[in-house]
Amino acid sequence: MKLEDLAGVGEKRAKEFKKLGIETTAQLCSYFPRAYLDMTNRVSIFSVYHNELALVACTLTYVEPVRYAGRLKTVRAHLTQEGRNFTAVWFNMPYVAKRLKAGDYLFYGRVSNKYGQISLVNPSFEPLGSVSRLKGLVPVYGLCGSLTQKVVRDAVQRALKIEEHISIIPADLRKKYALSPLNQAYFAVHAPKSQKEMQQAAERIAVEEYFTLVSAFKLIKGDRKEARGRSYTVTERDVAEFQKRFPFTFTAGQQEAVRAIYNNVTSPVRMNRLLQGDVGSGKTAVALTGIFMALKSGFQAAYLSPTEVLAEQNFRLLQKIFPEYRVAYLAGSTSAKEKRELKTALKAGEYDVLCGTHAVLQDDVVFQNLAFCVCDEQHRFGVAQRNILSEKGENVDVLVMSATPIPRTLSLIVYGDLDITLIKDKPVGRQEISTSIIPAFKYDDMLSYIAEETKKGKQAYFVCSKIDDDEGQVTSVKELFEELRGRLPTVRFALLHGRMKEKEKTEIMSAFKRKEYDCLVSTTVIEVGVDVPSATIMAIYNAERFGLSQLHQLRGRVGRGEDKSYCFLLVGSETEAAYERLKLFKSTNDGFELAERDLEMRGGGDFLGTRQSGRFLSEIKNLRYTKEAVFLAKQLSDEAFEKGDLGGIREAAMKKYESLKDVVLN
Repeated sequence: MKLEDLAGVGEKRAKEFKKLGIETTAQLCSYFPRAYLDMTNRVSIFSVYHNELALVACTLTYVEPVRYAGRLKTVRAHLTQEGRNFTAVWFNMPYVAKRLKAGDYLFYGRVSNKYGQISLVNPSFEPLGSVSRLKGLVPVYGLCGSLTQKVVRDAVQRALKIEEHISIIPADLRKKYALSPLNQAYFAVHAPKSQKEMQQAAERIAVEEYFTLVSAFKLIKGDRKEARGRSYTVTERDVAEFQKRFPFTFTAGQQEAVRAIYNNVTSPVRMNRLLQGDVGSGKTAVALTGIFMALKSGFQAAYLSPTEVLAEQNFRLLQKIFPEYRVAYLAGSTSAKEKRELKTALKAGEYDVLCGTHAVLQDDVVFQNLAFCVCDEQHRFGVAQRNILSEKGENVDVLVMSATPIPRTLSLIVYGDLDITLIKDKPVGRQEISTSIIPAFKYDDMLSYIAEETKKGKQAYFVCSKIDDDEGQVTSVKELFEELRGRLPTVRFALLHGRMKEKEKTEIMSAFKRKEYDCLVSTTVIEVGVDVPSATIMAIYNAERFGLSQLHQLRGRVGRGEDKSYCFLLVGSETEAAYERLKLFKSTNDGFELAERDLEMRGGGDFLGTRQSGRFLSEIKNLRYTKEAVFLAKQLSDEAFEKGDLGGIREAAMKKYESLKDVVLN
């Protein structure tokens, strides 16, 4: 059912829900709570540290008129608790003023405690009378626009009564493994009576989703091995001679990866391999060696990158490493005339290597004898897109690469069709980075330290998870940028985020590298492809909201020069679980160990998020479940396929397959 047809929603609210990616009642049922409020855990706001989250019962006395300062619209409410005054402030949410009247409320949001001035920033709120009936765990949903928690909660409950969630796992397997009804799990996860019930419901839904996904992979790829349609003539001596072109000696891990690729391409079965390794571990050199094996044997090769910036960088590298071969470049920005000429020449075999972005995947890009494909930063591409590239030749050998640490236990399931090679060697010359968890009361000291370091020519990154913040739960990059400029007026700050045009982002990063700015306030767009040796400090806000693998990627942006480097973790949620994860992160620099532990501690939802894997599984990104749910799903899928009991699996799984085609570009 379309959401506007759901009672209590209508066209106006449906437009607000659409901003959250919700257009149907089915999608609304899968919009899981991002948190749960324990209604018994109300606190005194005067006992809360800066940047902590708080659930506060208080009295609203009056609301100031909306203030306009350029594009910034500010609403400020004056509140009292325990006979003492504080405020709540909302930025760029002028409609809030109309919804606030004098009376008793329950507020939930991030506390700002600066210079003795206490405020709640962009908090969610409900009249105390409307929540007094709510007991135990109350779901908290992500909001936008004029949506309120009550509106979303009520809409979800009505949608659950309309949508029936029927499991596609065969009935005999559900009985064998004592799986509860799927419909029951959806009701429980949105309105749990206890933590235990919530966790059990999340596990059940995760099992269903992974079962569908794993089954989709089976149907897409099958378990058969494809015979090679050609023979490589390259020799091991040729490979050893080629490696002399690099200004360094290959590490043991790189050599092991090269041997694995050589054994693949000289075997009777085509290669389908995932190459994992930390940033700087030498994956690109290994990939170029694989391309050489194809070129030396008289075949064509392709190198696919997710962005034009990386594609151009790889194009220049290919030209340098392969001066005797003809290298072409194809991207969205390539002119129509150049595209026509390039495609004609490529089909005629006049180019040996094609380097480019998703433009390479177009139907009219035809090779004469493509044999070897490289997919860089594979998590940015859907499975189907990799298949499109590999089908542009006869049983093409495919090498996909990732610098994102993937838990081996999970990669064996999600990338079950791929042989996996891990370069374990640490990047040569990379120093250990000192990592610290910064409590709220030391925040000012951290800022003072960074200001002093910039005077010495050092640079710093300040990273936030969000561009804007409609909910008041996290520090947004825009808000932080303005705050830091006010607090450190002598420091030169630049702002960078994913909504900026590619040209603007490139200009800002280039200026930062030239030291025209001291500090870069950014979202995670700086994860890949940034190398600034003078950047020695990484400060990550709301660090508990990131997966450990992503934190590891961010930490890897510093420590690239000769000076000692530091990573500061600022925590927005003072929970024991958050601290345990961050203490683990602090204790090790091994990205793959962190990935395994993160899977154990937080569940797969954080690892397999939208950014890392296309849209598949993004609908369960807020759920917390264990890796046992993933393994159980695979076991169930294996047994269903062994029996040939596919029933409704094929249709549901292929719908999941369609979502794998989506590309994620931050």
